[in-house]
Amino acid sequence: MDAQTLTGGFAEPAIHAAHAFRSVMEAMARPGKIHEIDGAEPPAPLSKAGGAVLLTVCDRDTPIYLAGALECDAVRAWLAFHTGAPIVGPSHAMFAIGTWEALGPLSAYPVGTADYPDRSATLIVEREELGEGAKLTGPGIKEVASLNLPEIAVFQDNHALFPLGLDFIFTSGSQLAALPRSTEVS
Repeated sequence: MDAQTLTGGFAEPAIHAAHAFRSVMEAMARPGKIHEIDGAEPPAPLSKAGGAVLLTVCDRDTPIYLAGALECDAVRAWLAFHTGAPIVGPSHAMFAIGTWEALGPLSAYPVGTADYPDRSATLIVEREELGEGAKLTGPGIKEVASLNLPEIAVFQDNHALFPLGLDFIFTSGSQLAALPRSTEVS
């Protein structure tokens, strides 16, 4: 087993996991706001924020889809050791991670059902940078927020499915921001 597989998890699991969980929940509760998240040192090409999110939300009962360059031995082994999460295809994923281009098409992911809207996927989109961009309104936003999105129409279509749809977490380096399906994008 590679030494990198065994390292890079939370150094102080209880403290770092609690801080990371709070960052993820704050990001979902306040769409568009950028948060710092740390504690993880995952193997490349996985970002620190992406690794911390996966360590926080995944376990052996959480199927993950690795898209594009993240579908590699180093990331698979690291996740297996630190979370035990099964790697699956997009149609069975609770979480998927990759670049915007690698995650497509979005129709491959579960959006929930009328009886169980919570049975949808959350996509963790690895970006070069996070910043201001599209106008966001809705729950958790006092007046208006802004977030640089890879496309606007896709997120408008996703919101139209509400209460069904996908939720998104955007990561870059040690930063994250979220866009739940309840957020309106213009």
